[in-house]
Amino acid sequence: MARKRFALSLFWRTFILLGLLLTAGIVAWVQTFRALEFEPRSVQAAQQVASLVNLSRAALRYADSINRVTLVKTLFDQEAIVLKPREPTDRYEPFEVNRFTRTIGQELRSRLGPSTVVASAVNGKAGLWVGFQIERDNYWLQADANRIVPLTGKTWFVWVGIALLATLLGSAVIARLINQPLKELSFAASRIREGEYDSVLDESMITREIREVNQGFNRMARELAKVEEDRAVMLAGISHDLRTPLARLRLEAEMSVVDEEAKRNIAADIDQLDAIIDKFMDYARPGEVELVPVHVSSVVDKAISQFRDTKRIRITAKLPIDTRVMADETELSRVLMNLFENARRYGRNTYTGVTNVDVSYTRSGSWVILSVRDHGPGVAPEKLAALTTPFFRGDAARTAATGAGLGLAIVDKALQRMGGALELANAPGGGLVAHIKLRRAP
Repeated sequence: MARKRFALSLFWRTFILLGLLLTAGIVAWVQTFRALEFEPRSVQAAQQVASLVNLSRAALRYADSINRVTLVKTLFDQEAIVLKPREPTDRYEPFEVNRFTRTIGQELRSRLGPSTVVASAVNGKAGLWVGFQIERDNYWLQADANRIVPLTGKTWFVWVGIALLATLLGSAVIARLINQPLKELSFAASRIREGEYDSVLDESMITREIREVNQGFNRMARELAKVEEDRAVMLAGISHDLRTPLARLRLEAEMSVVDEEAKRNIAADIDQLDAIIDKFMDYARPGEVELVPVHVSSVVDKAISQFRDTKRIRITAKLPIDTRVMADETELSRVLMNLFENARRYGRNTYTGVTNVDVSYTRSGSWVILSVRDHGPGVAPEKLAALTTPFFRGDAARTAATGAGLGLAIVDKALQRMGGALELANAPGGGLVAHIKLRRAP
């Protein structure tokens, strides 16, 4: 079995590509901003601390011993600055541990002198400590550490998170705007495939390419509708016109042919032609149907009752009486009769000459799948897909009878009108099996 490829819808593909592009742009912008912001911020922080040290140094230098106490208290109360003498026994931890703090330390020494000491803790007390000298006296200045704190990872995370969220929302909106016309086109194409030619796309779109595509699609839909209407009228007209000469031929054969065997052969040929005309009429039937809940077992039993000749066909059905599907009873009956007739003609057992048909069912979610299987020779696998093509004939093993080649095409078309599907396959034990998929009635 071929490995199923992972597939994304066009919306998600566009959304992911836009999201990746914009996310990469945000990351690049953040890194650029951090690189550009790093040096100015560190220099600014060092300048602020150096200004505090210079002001404190000048104030202490020109203040007497009494006013120094008042000055120190004022600096602590108003600016959260601690000034204390620097003792030789003081223990301190170095401040310069990363690129940001090393830049600040270098800037402070360049402004305050090479003997300046910068520490992150003195005698176990953390903070921003700057050791400076006034003449022969050494002092510590403890400034607010928040003055030199760079933008933290948490701050970056918050802003980048907001930017990413806005990017994802913007990508979703853009992807929806881009893919909405394509989604409408896909929906209209699916309706065309189901035989509904009244789909009209907006021809006033601002985007020129989408507008031209919609105009071309609408023209195609109108042409297909006209072709379908002409075909149906032609088939119906031909079929109707053939009925009259066939009736005359039957009457003349009954009256003028003496040989009984020849008369029977002529009557059989006329019946065959009449059956082919019925197929043409069924295929040319309009596509509008009204779906109502239908009991499957009842319709199957009625269709089986039309095939009573057990010397030619034997049909066995195993269906519950409470299973209902959304369908048109007449159309569903026509589907089953065509399948039974196809099996009767082409699914005979090569040894007994009798066609054995089994009808069964399964449920799959909201769907009911009817299976009609014969026990004949089957069909070449490469020809299965073409069996529903009008006027197509299978291989010699399934063409012993002379039909119009429309039976399975009628089945497929009728199921499409009812919102269902037909799948043909060769049964594991031999023979052809037709799976009829219809939506289960509530």
